[in-house]
Amino acid sequence: MKYTLSSILLLITLTTFAQTDQKLTAQLQSLTKIFNGQTGIYVQNLKTGKTVAINADTLFPTASMIKVSILSGLMDKIEKGEMQYNQKLVYRDSLLYAGVDILGSFKDKDTIQLSKVALLMITMSDNTASTWLQKLVGGDYINNWLETNGFKTMRVNSRVPARRPIWAIYGWGVTTPREMCRLFTMIRDGKVVSPAASERMYRMLNRIYWDNTALSQIPPYVQALSKQGAVDASRSETVLVNAPHGDYVFSIITKNNKDQRWTADNEANILIKKVSALLWHYFEPGSKWQPAAGVDKYMLNE
Repeated sequence: MKYTLSSILLLITLTTFAQTDQKLTAQLQSLTKIFNGQTGIYVQNLKTGKTVAINADTLFPTASMIKVSILSGLMDKIEKGEMQYNQKLVYRDSLLYAGVDILGSFKDKDTIQLSKVALLMITMSDNTASTWLQKLVGGDYINNWLETNGFKTMRVNSRVPARRPIWAIYGWGVTTPREMCRLFTMIRDGKVVSPAASERMYRMLNRIYWDNTALSQIPPYVQALSKQGAVDASRSETVLVNAPHGDYVFSIITKNNKDQRWTADNEANILIKKVSALLWHYFEPGSKWQPAAGVDKYMLNE
């Protein structure tokens, strides 16, 4: 049977429509239409395959979400025997990334295991730990790993000379909501570096200190992998939820935000919470769980 170009395009359109959750798309669009900035969202029900894509292939700054890519490159080097998960590292004052970090409080020549530096990078989003590991692995090495594994846009920009023009626009890293979800799904499926490396990453990503936005809208007894990102004009979060009735993954990224306050009621933070709450109750309609009354005073993570 021969197919015309028009019939092929129609088939692609119908397939895309069949995979799109139209009801959920409409609900999410209603949340984002009044946001003072640009929003990108990708959602996938990993049981049914249904998706939502709102600016899902638009480029956005990753902020700290790029640290999952750094972790991927690190695991690749460990898998190849070029580094060891429990090797001892020597901290130097020159590694300090200005800000409030745990690792930044270390004294010159203190020692620490690589595994603990990786833990700080992911769990606490420690910037000193992150830039140290990026230096050890190499920005180009991480980007080559991403390219080899089919990521078209996700890249580390900072401290990669060839990407300085992109860094000037997007900062530390750049990605799309769809590619963030793809990386998290690969970790879940044991396809990042190796099943063993993915399992280690899986455990790390469900021990996040910064649980006051998207994670605050998911019951504490439900496991969720996540990574957050925040700079003045962009707030973001990617989450993979091991929900009772089927896993789902979502990424919401904002940019050009009008509200750039570093407060709990920042407009983008509220949007991320609303999106997460909507998704939890959409995929788990029988759940009666709600955040406990008065819990907000225990969610002032700083």
